[in-house]
Amino acid sequence: MSRSIPAHGRTASSDRALWLWSQFLLDSFAWIVAIVLAVYLRYEMQLSGLRLPGILVLCGIAIASQFAVGSAFALYKGRYSFGSFHEAKLLVIVTVSVSAILTVALLFFGISMSIARGTGLIAFPFACLFMAAIRYVKRMYVESKAKPGDQAARTLVYGAGFVGKSIVTRMSSDPESPWLPVGLIDDDPAKKHLRIASVPVLGRMEDLPDIVARTNATVLLIAIANVDAKQVRRISDVVVGLNIKVLVVPPLKDMLTGGSEFSFREVAIEDLIGRQPVDIHVDEIADYVKGKRVLVTGAGGSIGSELCRQINDFEPAELIMLDRDETGLQTTQISLTGRGLLNGKDTVLADIRDATALSDIFLDRQPEVVFHAAALKHVSLLEQYPEEAWKTNVLGTLNVLNAARAANVQTFVNISTDKAANPTTVLGHSKRVAEKITAWVARESGLKYVSVRFGNVLGSRGSVLPLFNEQIRHGGPVTVTDADATRFFMTIPEACQLVIQAGAIGRGGEVLILDMGEPVRILDVAQRMIAMSGKDVDIVFTGLRPGEKLHEDLIGAGEDDSRPLHPKISHACIAALNPVQMSLEEWKNRQHLAASGDVAETAK
Repeated sequence: MSRSIPAHGRTASSDRALWLWSQFLLDSFAWIVAIVLAVYLRYEMQLSGLRLPGILVLCGIAIASQFAVGSAFALYKGRYSFGSFHEAKLLVIVTVSVSAILTVALLFFGISMSIARGTGLIAFPFACLFMAAIRYVKRMYVESKAKPGDQAARTLVYGAGFVGKSIVTRMSSDPESPWLPVGLIDDDPAKKHLRIASVPVLGRMEDLPDIVARTNATVLLIAIANVDAKQVRRISDVVVGLNIKVLVVPPLKDMLTGGSEFSFREVAIEDLIGRQPVDIHVDEIADYVKGKRVLVTGAGGSIGSELCRQINDFEPAELIMLDRDETGLQTTQISLTGRGLLNGKDTVLADIRDATALSDIFLDRQPEVVFHAAALKHVSLLEQYPEEAWKTNVLGTLNVLNAARAANVQTFVNISTDKAANPTTVLGHSKRVAEKITAWVARESGLKYVSVRFGNVLGSRGSVLPLFNEQIRHGGPVTVTDADATRFFMTIPEACQLVIQAGAIGRGGEVLILDMGEPVRILDVAQRMIAMSGKDVDIVFTGLRPGEKLHEDLIGAGEDDSRPLHPKISHACIAALNPVQMSLEEWKNRQHLAASGDVAETAK
């Protein structure tokens, strides 16, 4: 039974074969022209009819040699990208080979052909030049057809480095691209006259208003790997009023592994107020997680869920996700496995306030490493209900510590907050006590039980950014406590990297603190978010809430700032607190001392 060949398959194959044969014919023509020109120049621009037969024979040898040598090197089999450097190199090799064959033929038969022996050598540069010119013209034609259409957004690319070059080249060769590169911007004077895929460098960032006017660009793409917040702020300030959308590229590793599409995104507030992440080489020191049973409390929260995702990459023997929020657990499970059935042993529904349940879970599952992320953390709410902070952040932490110690957990990391340094709020006091009892268990057991302290986490639940987003979405006003209030900020992935590293480099009883750079004014955050929204939203100052600080501390009074292992990570030692000696009444008393301004006493 005969089978019909699809028409489109036959057409594509025949078109390719037709192009390869036409390329050979054009190369043959190039040799004919080159040989005639070589003879014409060799004999001082005088051609004799006596030499015509010799010219014809020499052209025949050149054409046959071009076909034989070109076929031997797969020049006409479509092995190399058309017009590429590899094809150009191969073209020179083939042309040199054919020229050598012509020279040998003329050495033996040149006299009988009435052609000078050096004609082959003279013809070589002309043949090579003509063949390269044919390919260059073809490449220009193909690239002109591959450019994005008129519907593509006219785009300026900031950054003419590796990332910028890759993006411009790809944009220019994709007819389906939604972006048409019309110019590059780079602050390096050495790149002033550079062109990439025919796209020129038009100037520096200071020239952007004029460049936008000249090119009618509607998009500015920041094509710099790991661009820092200071540079993004500078760019966003320059484009104000230019009616141009600013996009940023993803991290380079995501671009290389993210498939065929570049997932450009609009500038987020995190890009504007963030900072260059501290490289803490977490991959090199997380071996204590690999192959171990790891338990994470608060696994459904913003920090706990990201922590689970990062730990999962280190191939633990078992990852146990514990939380009292079933919806949060399901969301985390989906992000890890793509399934949210909640019917496996990886998810555990329990409350850290329940000491008996925790003890049973730890003795049954026998975790070897524990990350304690479960906590209550909303400052204002806990000021109204301080006993809830005591039950969860203090007694709940003690329950997890006791269960871990009974199960012989070797590594325990308690996640704290900068509000625990010189605490003035219920949240700060509760987390301070959690740090102290963690230090006490470490001292008593000799195990690696440590705490990690960092500032506001961008995008986490309860942070200022989601609040401002909602207020702006509803038309305002945006509420700011004080015009001079500042806070430290870091990203969720960076916070979780610090947590994982703490389990490796922390010594029992220590509090690890990341150097978070310069604090950011909350008012600046609000103003930039409003500017990015394009809305006219008012800002209202509400005043500092009870116990709230104007500026947060990372290291408390009397704490040392030792950095023995990493220049950006402090190892502070704090006083241990025997849980037997603590009581709700004593804790409330210390809060009153803090309210009266006795910071030194409350820091004990």
